[in-house]
Amino acid sequence: MYTFFTILIVIVAILLILLVLVQNSKGGGLAAGFASGNQVMGAPKTTDFLEKASWTLAGIIVVLSILAVGVNRGQQSQSEVGSAIMEQVDEAASQLPQQPAADFATEAAATAEDAE
Repeated sequence: MYTFFTILIVIVAILLILLVLVQNSKGGGLAAGFASGNQVMGAPKTTDFLEKASWTLAGIIVVLSILAVGVNRGQQSQSEVGSAIMEQVDEAASQLPQQPAADFATEAAATAEDAE
């Protein structure tokens, strides 16, 4: 689910980037091209629409980010159950009899004495 929200955030971010590139704060750019062919939605209304769409997409990114964090925390609580199991495995492993580790320094010294 976290991956789903991440993909949605990336898609909305790309749309927001494209929308900002279409806008021009000085009234030119691609938004000015819509004014000549369509009188119902002229340049001022186009810029209003683009501005509202930008704010909407930014809000969607914020909401999706908060949801992604919430979902990620839910997944972490499930992984805490897994960590409890790992603690039990580690505890059981520590109760097993352990063999002493080989002392390589002592063996190397004994080998060196034998070589003489």
